[in-house]
Amino acid sequence: MTTPMLAGDRGLTAAEVAERVEAGAVNEAKRHTSRPFSAILRANLFTPLNAVIGVLAVIAVTFGGWKQGLFAGVIIANILIGTIQELRAKRTLDKLSLMNQAKAKVLRDGEVQEIDPNRIVKDDLVLVEPGDRVVVDGPVVESRNLEIDESLLTGEADPVAKAPGDAVRSGSFAVAGTGLFRAEHIGADSYAAKLVEEASKFTLARSELREGINRFIKLINWLIVPIAILLIVSQAADAQNWRDIIVSTVAGIVPMIPEGLVLLTSVAFAVGVVRLGARKCLVQELPAIEGLARTDVLCLDKTGTLTEGGMDVDEIRPIEGGDRAASLEALAALAAADDSPNPTMQAVEAHLAEESVADPRWRVIDVMPFSSARKWSGTRFTDHGTWLLGAPDVLLDAGDPVLLEADMLAAQGLRVLSLVTAESASTKGGVTGVKAQALVVLRQRLRSTAAATLAYFKEQGVAVKIISGDSPAAVGAVAAQLGVEGAADTVDARRLPEDPEELADLLERATIFGRVKPHQKQAFVKALQSRGHTVAMTGDGVNDVLALKDADLGIAMGSGSAAARSVAQVVLLDDEFATLPHVVAEGRRVLGNIGRVSNLFLTKTVYAIALALFIAVGASIAWFAGNDPLPYPFLPIHQSLINAFTIGIPAFFLALAPTFDRARPGFVKRVLKFAIPAGICCAVPTFAVYLASLAHDGYDSKQPQTTAAITLFSLALVALAIVAKPYTWWKGLLVGVCAGAFVLVLAVPPFARFYELSLPGVWNTTAAAIAVGCGVAALLFWLVVRPKHLAD
Repeated sequence: MTTPMLAGDRGLTAAEVAERVEAGAVNEAKRHTSRPFSAILRANLFTPLNAVIGVLAVIAVTFGGWKQGLFAGVIIANILIGTIQELRAKRTLDKLSLMNQAKAKVLRDGEVQEIDPNRIVKDDLVLVEPGDRVVVDGPVVESRNLEIDESLLTGEADPVAKAPGDAVRSGSFAVAGTGLFRAEHIGADSYAAKLVEEASKFTLARSELREGINRFIKLINWLIVPIAILLIVSQAADAQNWRDIIVSTVAGIVPMIPEGLVLLTSVAFAVGVVRLGARKCLVQELPAIEGLARTDVLCLDKTGTLTEGGMDVDEIRPIEGGDRAASLEALAALAAADDSPNPTMQAVEAHLAEESVADPRWRVIDVMPFSSARKWSGTRFTDHGTWLLGAPDVLLDAGDPVLLEADMLAAQGLRVLSLVTAESASTKGGVTGVKAQALVVLRQRLRSTAAATLAYFKEQGVAVKIISGDSPAAVGAVAAQLGVEGAADTVDARRLPEDPEELADLLERATIFGRVKPHQKQAFVKALQSRGHTVAMTGDGVNDVLALKDADLGIAMGSGSAAARSVAQVVLLDDEFATLPHVVAEGRRVLGNIGRVSNLFLTKTVYAIALALFIAVGASIAWFAGNDPLPYPFLPIHQSLINAFTIGIPAFFLALAPTFDRARPGFVKRVLKFAIPAGICCAVPTFAVYLASLAHDGYDSKQPQTTAAITLFSLALVALAIVAKPYTWWKGLLVGVCAGAFVLVLAVPPFARFYELSLPGVWNTTAAAIAVGCGVAALLFWLVVRPKHLAD
């Protein structure tokens, strides 16, 4: 690495660094990708649901014996499973974050060293190059056309030129030139310490899925208290059996609580992190898994995404009458003057090395670094004038025949740059007196998996927009090679409409865009979002940061700039574009399966609330009529049995199953649309057959409870079968095993005695069958026949 030339300043010595480390003047603002073990355990242990279930379990055990508190086993399961899965996710995130963490470059003892950002000490001289993120604050010591993008701090998109003495702040990043600054404010004192720390933090926030589940829980909490009081008051009429009343009241409250829903949501997210981690995909924010599943427009930056990071020089083509040797010599001088060569210049250097072209050692007056906004770079030499290398359609006049030649080459999928001389050039004043000397033709390396990945998104209904700073012809040629529809109909971003509505209309129609500037990529994202699209954006360079930040989901390449990686929610550490379909599949698995298990848990909550209301009203009527009190039909152990085989066990398998359903908005409405009718269709037949069995078998028999349990279990199993669609062999086996387990409990006397049930008689079996048939018919009418009738 080239050591910057400073006026006698060689940076801190090893002894000075050691002194500052001992004094604690170290940049200790570390990035935490996950919660510590204590926080994970505390978050899984001390939850409101665990507290409620724990209190109810104590009451049930105290007044009904130990087996009535078996439902509390869900607390242990929640704690163990949730903690173990999050620890697995923590290990994966921590490991991947270390791979993703960008190194800082500091000048010590006259040499540039790469170190972890948290090892920077006060007064260190920090070197920044294009793409480097500024991680501490301080004044600039040396600037070689250094330009800093502070948009993430100030909202201003234009880069800010930095001269010696100017301040740079953490959270910004270099877009052009190179420079050195002195680390003055470090650690917690730095301007954006919190911003850096939050960049890849393990979080479950801002998720429509979890927000919907939290809304369910809040609603249920409001309903449980008054219904529980009503149930207790209605049961209090039977004062002689007060211990049984307390236990049965607990049995009525417990199924109202969706105790496993939050657990399964967290587990599904955590397992998704682990699965994607195995594919070298770092999910810096967990909702990113959900976000890409909801994406319906994917904006792809061609370079680094559809093409591999490197390029190869195909040829150096001098202009007719030009001197090829002079052009090669000028390119060698430009390369030697460039302190931080980009991939294009690196490819030129490699080609010059193959042709044995050495540095001519031209004396440099001024260097103008490459900027994605200008589309060119250049150097002013003492005895050889000003030479520039950049986009032909930016440097050359519209009527220049060289530009036509460049367009013809670009139409073949080649990247073309023009090498020109200029009378004058500056980063602010523009270029004058341009004369073309040669065309530098580069061949980009297409990713072998790009075509298949694009085809996948097309099949999944995700619209793809290919955007690039290259010429429209070059972008269209690459798109054509990859089989993208509309590749021949390219759009030059320099002629885009200014009106946001017109831009949105154009984006709806067109697919391929060339000569796109950084702020235009950001405008693309906003325009698409204004039409209700969920937009994902991929990129790897500093020119992609603004768009990555504003997109619903930012996806960065692991070899890209530190700035791009820090603002993206997903980082493909191995730069493999083909990983994206797996991210989509993982997101759809999470959303689809949590939607399924939410249907199950909320169905249970609805039928529990409905049964409690029915019993409370029925008991009140019986009390006013002077009849025998109406006890709640179940004990806690009955609910444990029913819930285990209709919700708990099957939901765990369904939550981790593969699914390919595209994510849709309206999670809460969709779940309630199933859970409310399903819950009512379970509760009404169960209550009716319970009343009938009480009248037939009497209050002292176990048959009413058994009949009600059979009815409720059967209807809940039907709901499970409906939720499990689309059917596969293992889902059929799962439903069959759960049904067989319940039958086994009834048929084996020791099991039946333990669960306080008995084999039903012929009358009870017939009554339960009729009730189940009515419930299934009502449910199918509501879910299948009624929607079709309304559609007609």
